[in-house]
Amino acid sequence: MLLDYPLRFRPLFRRYLWGGRRLATMLHKPLGEGDDYAESWEIVDHGEDQSIVAAGPAAGKSLHELVAEQGEALLGRHHPQQNFPLLFKFLDANQPLSVQVHPNDAYAQQMNPPDLGKTEAWIVLHAEPGSVLYAGLKRGFDRAAFAREVERGTTELCLHQIQPRAGDCVFIPAGVPHALGAGLVIAEIQQASDTTFRVFDWNRVGADGRPRALHIAQALEVIDYEHGPVAPQTPEPTERPEVERLVKCDKFMLDRWMISQATSSPPSKIGGDERCHIVACVAGEVKLTGDAAGEPLSLGQTALLPAAAGAVTIQPHGQAVLLDMYLP
Repeated sequence: MLLDYPLRFRPLFRRYLWGGRRLATMLHKPLGEGDDYAESWEIVDHGEDQSIVAAGPAAGKSLHELVAEQGEALLGRHHPQQNFPLLFKFLDANQPLSVQVHPNDAYAQQMNPPDLGKTEAWIVLHAEPGSVLYAGLKRGFDRAAFAREVERGTTELCLHQIQPRAGDCVFIPAGVPHALGAGLVIAEIQQASDTTFRVFDWNRVGADGRPRALHIAQALEVIDYEHGPVAPQTPEPTERPEVERLVKCDKFMLDRWMISQATSSPPSKIGGDERCHIVACVAGEVKLTGDAAGEPLSLGQTALLPAAAGAVTIQPHGQAVLLDMYLP
């Protein structure tokens, strides 16, 4: 089996009390009945949560199987890995998410079972008027001051608020408390971890009529009290005029491609750098050379370009915007 073509996967849907229907109405996901669809996991290799290849010679294989059996072809110069180290998802925050924080790698490795830490980045795809997100502590809130407000039930008073706009990118390193407010649709790239310490859940109850569990002691232990407020990223130019850099960190790189049929000459290519790339379409549609799906990559769809696929030609239909995510 040659792993030399763009891989498409079946999305995994997560239903939580804060979800809605916009994964279907905006991103065209094939949801079932119900109005609590919160997340679409597009690329994941984390325990029992596995992306399954949808088309081509590797159809039916899990991402973990590909890492184990075709690791060098998939990961290139980042081979070997025990698991695929990144997770990409879309989120529909129909209600506010809990205030939460994620540990770093060192802390997460001491947990039972051990896990990766979780550094992440959000790209805002849609923001209702007046919507907010919370990212980082306001200046002056040390551990004692934050713990006091948590005890009072006024956690949000400690948090820096952003009124986001579509296109904003917000980088959340491990240890930074955060929450998405209502009315947001988000694309998120993160380390392949699902370790979350919930600090505050807006005094609501779950489907069983009980408050959801909080993890205040762990959260207080892992918060980075020196980090301070988080502002949206300032895109940086790259050597390619159609590509801007949104995030550069030791866990992942995140670029945004803005291409059009009229200006894409010669054709744009992603890859060919001895590593794999996660490519997500967030506007318009593109054709990927060698794509076994037999149809364009359109809004809300994701592909994984193995290292062995080389430089994959991207042909936009009209104008398109892509997120390109890869290991440093």
